[in-house]
Amino acid sequence: MADAALRLTTLAEELLGAPLPVRIRAWDGSESGPPGAPTLVVRHRRALRRLLWKPGELGLARGWVAGEIDIDGDLYAALSLIAGLLWERGADAEDAVHPLRDPRMRAAAKGLVEIAGPWPPPPPPPEEVRRRSGALHTRHRDRAAISHHYDVGNDFYEMVLGPSMVYSCAYFEEPGATLEDAQRDKLDLVCRKLGLTEGERLLDVGCGWGSMAIHAAREYGAQVTGVTLSREQAAYARKRIADEGLTDRIEIRVQDYRDVRDGPYDAISSIGMAEHVGSVRYREYADDLFALLKPGGRLLNHQIARRPERDESAYRIDDFIDAYVFPDGELAPLGRTVGTLEEAGFEVRDVESLREHYALTLRHWVRNLERHWPEAVRITSPGRARVWRLYMAASALSFEHNRIGVNQILAVRSRQSGDSALPLRTRTWN
Repeated sequence: MADAALRLTTLAEELLGAPLPVRIRAWDGSESGPPGAPTLVVRHRRALRRLLWKPGELGLARGWVAGEIDIDGDLYAALSLIAGLLWERGADAEDAVHPLRDPRMRAAAKGLVEIAGPWPPPPPPPEEVRRRSGALHTRHRDRAAISHHYDVGNDFYEMVLGPSMVYSCAYFEEPGATLEDAQRDKLDLVCRKLGLTEGERLLDVGCGWGSMAIHAAREYGAQVTGVTLSREQAAYARKRIADEGLTDRIEIRVQDYRDVRDGPYDAISSIGMAEHVGSVRYREYADDLFALLKPGGRLLNHQIARRPERDESAYRIDDFIDAYVFPDGELAPLGRTVGTLEEAGFEVRDVESLREHYALTLRHWVRNLERHWPEAVRITSPGRARVWRLYMAASALSFEHNRIGVNQILAVRSRQSGDSALPLRTRTWN
């Protein structure tokens, strides 16, 4: 008799101590759970062995990437329902389902073992980053992390990001604006906050596929140096720049920001790059950018932030993100970022939250991926495409629910006299 779904529902509710808000459909065709709710599809019992070996988020993620777990129904609704049980609880989720905590859980875990199939668990999907050794955020380790995330293939990013090739939060003047218009408006907002004028030198740290550099050179006449650790990004950006006829205004380097020594620059943009820096290197990052700016120069730091922890020592990198998306990436609270920039000598003049804008951006990217799904699978892998769909959808919800945010911080290297070289009303952005 097909009853795997009912057994899974019963065991999951026993382990979690709460009713499951989603239906379960098991590999034997059975279903259990609230009628009409999004359905968690367990296609193979291998997924259960993954969960027993790695309880919580990482075990679920491995099952998802391997295609052993799926969602039938609205992905956002399903993730919202599951979030309260697992996705928001981090380390607590592992504590909640650990089979050795008490007799009740041991009994439930034993039942799960009975239906999980032969031991041991399958190996992690090939898309998972293998265990890395050595100190965090060395040049070598950072290059490897950046390559894992960005060297997926430019064709893949074209599908997801659209023609703008901007991989950061867009700026929606109206909720119904197109993604292309919103990304153009974001780049223009950055240029205006930096006060760029003809001939000024701009350093674009983490320049991606060259979109910021092109906009600043074409629309504002800036002389731009862009640096990235991704060779694929650099090659793509250089071709775009040549096609635009801007090779006399833009130089793209495959270079670590720590190795840039040709300052001073009039302005620096760092858009969606600082999340890779890490807490152990953030003061160094701030010091380096401060040294590269001329007195009176401006920095625009566009960065994702997390909510502060009551005990900051308890913060740890999200298992799924670290293993499949941004290896070694770290998020810091906004206050810590502002404080570090100030410690380095910057005067912070403006902070603007774009949290809701990033949620809209991510939903656009998910739609783009889903629209091109067969092609995305073909040019990467089924697992890689599934990583990106889950990562972007879950991130959209995190921004919507205020679990994370994104901020543009405008800071200046004031002159020795104290003059900031900014207008009295900075929000005019000129």
